[in-house]
Amino acid sequence: MKKTLVIALALLMCFSLFAQGSSEAPAEKKATKIGFVVIGSENDQGYTYNFMNGMNAAIDKLKADGYDVELSVKRDIQEDAGCVDANLALAAEGCEVIFNNSYGFEQYMQQAADEFPEVTFISLTNCGSQTDGRDNTYNAFAAIYEGRYVAGVAAGLKLQELIDTGKIKADQAVIGYVGAFSFAEVISGMTAYYLGARSVCPSATMKVQFVGSWSDPTLEAEAAKALIDKGAVMISQHSDNTTPATTAQERGVFHTGYNNDMTAVAPKASLLSCRIDWTNYFYTFIANYINGVENPSDYCGEMSRGEVVVTELNEAIAAPGTKEKLAEVEAKIASGEIQVFDTSTFTVGGAELKNAFALDTNGDFTPDSEEAVFDGAFHESYFQSAPYFAIQIDGIEWLNAAF
Repeated sequence: MKKTLVIALALLMCFSLFAQGSSEAPAEKKATKIGFVVIGSENDQGYTYNFMNGMNAAIDKLKADGYDVELSVKRDIQEDAGCVDANLALAAEGCEVIFNNSYGFEQYMQQAADEFPEVTFISLTNCGSQTDGRDNTYNAFAAIYEGRYVAGVAAGLKLQELIDTGKIKADQAVIGYVGAFSFAEVISGMTAYYLGARSVCPSATMKVQFVGSWSDPTLEAEAAKALIDKGAVMISQHSDNTTPATTAQERGVFHTGYNNDMTAVAPKASLLSCRIDWTNYFYTFIANYINGVENPSDYCGEMSRGEVVVTELNEAIAAPGTKEKLAEVEAKIASGEIQVFDTSTFTVGGAELKNAFALDTNGDFTPDSEEAVFDGAFHESYFQSAPYFAIQIDGIEWLNAAF
């Protein structure tokens, strides 16, 4: 069904109200059990670590505001039928709201939702639950591509410094990117990162190595090594572990991370990381549920609301002026002055991108067959929270077959 402008505006209003939060404690305290199904554990120091930090902070804030809440977590759940069992177990325990934190969990969560229609299920980093016909399923993501762009600026400034000081030549400003899968989520992020880097280092190029796993520390390290062997002097990642950072440090190149500040494990290599701060979403969704306030079926967090953030800059190794430049870029993203996927800043097959449909043989490149390219930019996460930018632009080389 094609969205109308009225619906789009209504959704934006809903997001705005949601972002303000519901801080008023319920009139009558009620113990509410919250469930969380996660693909890893806090030990990954990356993906699940970041989610658990957000959830724990939200639970603490809820309790401080007078809400009686309990949290039950199922850790190290795989993207298979075991995910159904984990959701069913939490529902059987009496959890009224159950979050799932991995892209591949959604279909299994939906099966559990059919078994427990009175329980609310939320799929994070997905998009199908808003349109699956179920009244008890929701989904959420964030405009992490904004954070990727900012991290790319930090990387580009470092590359340009290396060029300006004679440590590398302009054509040696090569970024190596460790990607999990060739999904839109990864492609969107790596492209935003590259465009950020190239905005301050025009000669930058990127090579990508896909590993076929969200979380495999060995494969991630091996991919980083392969990229460095191909000439990369800056490593970044869309993968769950810190091994790309430690590998970069071991091999004497630089790095930017994801989900967690990785400067502690690679202080001589890692400049900063970008991540989604899930605290506001968890807090507000749970508070709204308890207070009987309807939540949006599809929510997208933004940098302007503090839900997409970059970690503290490692100024010991960052290029001079990086901190000030990042503040400027963040402000311009928030104001709309910078459009991350400004179509005048990249080409596809040597030509400017005019129509996303031309690249989509299935006719459903974006949700509801909407055209994402308008007003001089590809509008990511505009029609839905989950990314849908899946275009291979010029300047980014994929070293292996897509997963």
